[in-house]
Amino acid sequence: MIRSMNSKRMVEKYIAPRGIEDKRVLEAMKSIPRHHFVPEALFERAYSDHPLPIGHDQTISQPYIVALMTQALELQGSEKVLEIGTGSGYQAAILSLLVKQVFSVERIHALAVQARKNIEALDIHNVSIQCSNGETGWNEYAPFDCILVTAAMPDEPLAFMNQLRDQGVIVAPIEEDGVQKLYRYTKSNQQYTREYLCHCAFVPFIKS
Repeated sequence: MIRSMNSKRMVEKYIAPRGIEDKRVLEAMKSIPRHHFVPEALFERAYSDHPLPIGHDQTISQPYIVALMTQALELQGSEKVLEIGTGSGYQAAILSLLVKQVFSVERIHALAVQARKNIEALDIHNVSIQCSNGETGWNEYAPFDCILVTAAMPDEPLAFMNQLRDQGVIVAPIEEDGVQKLYRYTKSNQQYTREYLCHCAFVPFIKS
């Protein structure tokens, strides 16, 4: 049994007080049950504001970071979004309530399979998941309005810029001198500007 905490209480306690003001993001975070995306043994910790292991040396991200990254995309509802790193599907599920279509790439086959099951069990129909190496993105459905990366990249996400529409946004964690920082990139005429969001801690981005 999950104790007194649930998605609504998690948002009220850990997310809204920390500067997440986008009402659509807050409602999406309240609507998706985080315990549905973690192993059963971790159900009682599902609504803590911490990353949790989901197997295969991967984690489900801290709820506040999920909310922060989602808010940074400045979603309006009509977007086509690419997610690099599906994990158990939690971030994709949040995005599904906020955009028209989510395309998510996961390099670990077992996680991709489980994520599909998790998403389908919630009757979500606008998320497509592909098992492949994230560094290639998903060119078949490009250009995307937004791209969200959920693993720490060793350098700028320039490889994804050609799959992003002009004025599109990428939110990604970058490792710089041993420290991970979360950035928001905005593309304009094949160039980009970068905005620092916060320090962070993600699993590393694995290249083939």
